[in-house]
Amino acid sequence: MKLLPAFVFCCILIQTLPACAKNPVLVEVGVVKSGAERMDQYVGLLKNKQVGLVVNQASQVGNRHLVDTLSALGITIKRIFTPEHGFRGTADAGSLIEAEQAAHDHYELVSLYGKKKKPEASDLKDLDVVVFDLQDVGVRFYTYISTLSNVMEACAENGVPLIVLDRPNPNGFYIDGPVLEPGFESFVGLHPVPVVYGLTIGEYGQMVNGEGWLRNKVHCDYSVVPLAGYERNMISKLAVKPSPNLPDWKSVFLYPTLCFFEGTIMSVGRGTDIPFQVFGHPDYMVGSYVFKPRSISGASQNPPFKDMVCYGQNLSGLSDTFTEEHKRINLFWLLTTYKLMSPDHSFFNSYFNTLAGNASLRSLIESGKSEDEIRASWKPGIERYKKIRIKYLLYPDFE
Repeated sequence: MKLLPAFVFCCILIQTLPACAKNPVLVEVGVVKSGAERMDQYVGLLKNKQVGLVVNQASQVGNRHLVDTLSALGITIKRIFTPEHGFRGTADAGSLIEAEQAAHDHYELVSLYGKKKKPEASDLKDLDVVVFDLQDVGVRFYTYISTLSNVMEACAENGVPLIVLDRPNPNGFYIDGPVLEPGFESFVGLHPVPVVYGLTIGEYGQMVNGEGWLRNKVHCDYSVVPLAGYERNMISKLAVKPSPNLPDWKSVFLYPTLCFFEGTIMSVGRGTDIPFQVFGHPDYMVGSYVFKPRSISGASQNPPFKDMVCYGQNLSGLSDTFTEEHKRINLFWLLTTYKLMSPDHSFFNSYFNTLAGNASLRSLIESGKSEDEIRASWKPGIERYKKIRIKYLLYPDFE
């Protein structure tokens, strides 16, 4: 273990951001009514139709799954499509989900993660309509918006209408991060948007459709069942965790900042009870917090540094003071940790540029640019994006 200067531990730990106006408000489950719960808005459109669903464990109507709710109403569910983490949301991030064919009664399940990320014509040929209901977290490298885009494209190519049941964006109260550049498209970033894009998933699909971002500029027959009671200046607690390693609102809130560490040699706490609320490494003492990643069924079967003691920072307490922080990604921890650990530039891995959506962020960090200088490089792209985004808003904006 390499020891680092003791004063740095305190600097990393106590770093906070100055207060700003119109602070986000943490709201409890039930304050916002999801699109799925507004059944009078869409159930009539499904009667006497062959329906496909894009759903997972968070696709709930109150305390009941959307599949069970629609089935009880006599809706014919022909096929269920599942995103990354599967139908039950228990597969590791990035794991290949070939099939859960016998996973839910008599329904045919089709995985859209693994070898096939987009429905094939044969998956849609006997469907009259597809309903999409996934809980997004408002971050470009969270893959559910890529799944939405692929489903939209397939529906457009095969003449099947798509209905999106909107859900709140728990990181919907700000816009930040570099805009993805051409040549860096991947399943963790398909479109030229910032890391934090400030739209609900229903709005995001409208933007993809309206801007002609689907392949060959096909246009999807697309509609949204909007939220009720939603304000963009909310951090919405979620009744069901959106994926295995985002177990609560704190991890969701810190995810845009800490996910950048997944493009480095650091652990972000996969294999602990507080993933995406900590970071650390077994060989560098970058903080006084000690954790040991372990295999956790349904979340992290083989996490980085499994069964090794890591030394780092626990940031979960900072989430409690979110109203005192700027609405932005916090680069301080990434920049400081890089300076401490990587004089030989071995800190990053090949995934970092994919997450960033460009090669310039890594270059700016390695050249010693300050956070203000890095953030200034994002500003032109963000301003261009805002002019696009504003055309697709379903709810009052925060600006």
